Amino acid sequence: MKDSLPPDQKLASLDSLLRGYAGGLLAFSGGVDSSFLLKAMLMADMRVLAVTAVSETMPRQDREDAVSFARALGADHLVIHTSELQNEAFARNAPDRCFHCKDELFGRLKAIAAERNMPAVFDGSNHDDLADYRPGRRAAEGHGIISPLAECGMTKEDIRLLSRQLGLKTWDRPSSPCLSSRFPYGTRITSGALARVGRAEDLMRGLGIRVLRVRDDGGTARIEVEEKDMPLLLAAENRRLIIEGLRALGYRFVALDLEGYRSGSLNRMLQDGKS
Repeated sequence: MKDSLPPDQKLASLDSLLRGYAGGLLAFSGGVDSSFLLKAMLMADMRVLAVTAVSETMPRQDREDAVSFARALGADHLVIHTSELQNEAFARNAPDRCFHCKDELFGRLKAIAAERNMPAVFDGSNHDDLADYRPGRRAAEGHGIISPLAECGMTKEDIRLLSRQLGLKTWDRPSSPCLSSRFPYGTRITSGALARVGRAEDLMRGLGIRVLRVRDDGGTARIEVEEKDMPLLLAAENRRLIIEGLRALGYRFVALDLEGYRSGSLNRMLQDGKS
């Protein structure tokens, strides 16, 4: 099994795979996986165009980080704007929401690749993603998107380790899915709701918290942080700032989730058969 190989062997396999392409367009979010893949593509002497799709669903800091990282590597980088909220299938926020987002994105990327004479389109999906509920994978497969990290059996742990060895500042970057993931399935996604939850998370980051989610349960802001950060939130002064700040954004109730941060926590509703 490829996923059981040592990370250095996986890196060699990745380099060999990438060198089989003269060039390629990369769906580049600026996260751990796509940043590592961009570096690997450049190391393989490929002609690369990194494309970052910006919309209301993307956290503000993520946009800035993607631009600065690509610039630091000297990569050819293009920022495009997408409009997921104009697609009713996305805005109504059914469990397959991500499919509709990725379907639009990959269609746009393939058109750009054709215009730029790029022979292939890549994304940063890793081996761990194959076992999770990710409707976007169906869109990637439908558009023939290549996922070299997954093909080489690279896990998130491998990618963080290798990123650190390569000196990439993204090696310990927290995962940062789109802001639409903060809403329970069935809750309509709107521009106002996205802006509110984005500002709520910016407020929390201002306290020095790196790993967090503010889950928007209607009038309630349910905060997820790592257990080690809970005392920071509960300190009297910070607690007051959080409550006042989130109420000013329109939340009637502010709650701390005692289970702490966990990726994809809203998928529990699917697993329990409640959505």
